Amino acid sequence: MTRKIRLGAFLPGGGQHVAAWRHPDSPLDGATNFAFHLQLAKTAARGLFDAYFLADGLTVSFGGGIEGGNAKVAGFEPVTLFSALAPLVPDIGFIATASSTYEEPYTTARKFASLDLISEGRAGWNVVTTTGDASAQNFNLSVQPPHAARYARAHEHVEVVKKLWDSFEDDAFLRDRETGRYFDPAKVHAADHKGSHFQVKGPLNVSRSAQGHPVIVQAGQSEDGRDFAATHAEVIFTAHQRKDTAQAFYADIKARARALGRDPDQILVMPGVSPFIGRTQEEAQAKYDRLTALILPEDGVGLLNGLTGGTLDLRGYDLDGPLPPAPPTEGMKSRQALIRQIADENNFTIRQLYQHVASARGHFTILGTAETIVDTLEDWFQDGAADGFNILPPWLPTGLDDFVDLVIPELQRRGLCRTAYEGKTLRENLGLPFPQNRWAAQAPVSKILAAE
Repeated sequence: MTRKIRLGAFLPGGGQHVAAWRHPDSPLDGATNFAFHLQLAKTAARGLFDAYFLADGLTVSFGGGIEGGNAKVAGFEPVTLFSALAPLVPDIGFIATASSTYEEPYTTARKFASLDLISEGRAGWNVVTTTGDASAQNFNLSVQPPHAARYARAHEHVEVVKKLWDSFEDDAFLRDRETGRYFDPAKVHAADHKGSHFQVKGPLNVSRSAQGHPVIVQAGQSEDGRDFAATHAEVIFTAHQRKDTAQAFYADIKARARALGRDPDQILVMPGVSPFIGRTQEEAQAKYDRLTALILPEDGVGLLNGLTGGTLDLRGYDLDGPLPPAPPTEGMKSRQALIRQIADENNFTIRQLYQHVASARGHFTILGTAETIVDTLEDWFQDGAADGFNILPPWLPTGLDDFVDLVIPELQRRGLCRTAYEGKTLRENLGLPFPQNRWAAQAPVSKILAAE
């Protein structure tokens, strides 16, 4: 089968660009407008995207302060939103973010298994290790756990969730009216997990779905993040400004996975791309310039305060001066390093830096026609930098419409993108294998009955 570019659509209703909500094409209430999210999901499905993806945070983010708030301050919890959208929009997958730092594995396993059943096998879990003291203060802590501690917990969290997802073998439910046997007790298994961070007996009270269990997605790029991705992830979202760094990341992840005994072809690396698309280069540039002009300085500064790890407060600095050094962070180490790299390589002032990252927060921003944008995507895809791309339209709905109406046809013309969905589940469409239940090949001895 010919290899195809995989596509995710990152579609926060309030827009991706820090000033997206101020654009006249965008609805002012997009972040909490269900009908608007339904429109976006239908458009992404029309464009044959693999999945609709939503990030999530556990705090209110005001940008530069309450007086400089933007459309990111409030929005839907992703699993709740996707549970409502999935029955209304066929074929496309739904990848929701949930925190391994502040959620219990049983809660995570249960809600994603439920979304997977509601969507008939189209769910994915984006695993995050939540950063920031503000988030910690919403969960009985004063400061965030250290970076390494968050990843240690995340490794165990995912292992417990996967055990719980395997609680019922795929043929456990008999539902035989004649005999009165609803399920086979020999095919139900407790997790019986006792670890450093969690003690979870199980079994989970939700069965497996048509795709076995949700696709596991991850986005960390630090050393801890790469080890985590190579161990657990099936899809990896990543941020790169240049093809050479994307190639190095791609090769590194595949090598780590291979060393762990995993098939590297079963791990999809998808860099983020924020495209400004025009029928001419000048039109694309005009779209970029118009949105850039809408950035409030306090929002730009607030954005950089977060992206530099939360250890540097740029309020009061000369916006036309250089970015000062940021103290080491226990937050997003890889993103802090990337922002520093962007500033240094381009000799950006603070103002130029926030203008540059406003649309994609360190992901690759590209301006051009459908043809020139596809040239770049094809180059990265064919040259060992990507298995696909997570598309971040700068503002909505126009940025998504442009991609679906202009870029998708060009990808299809070159044979790089599907012309119809291949399967019914997210795994089938991504070309990922069905995960065998860990108990299926073992003797049918029920841990539940043994425990009793």
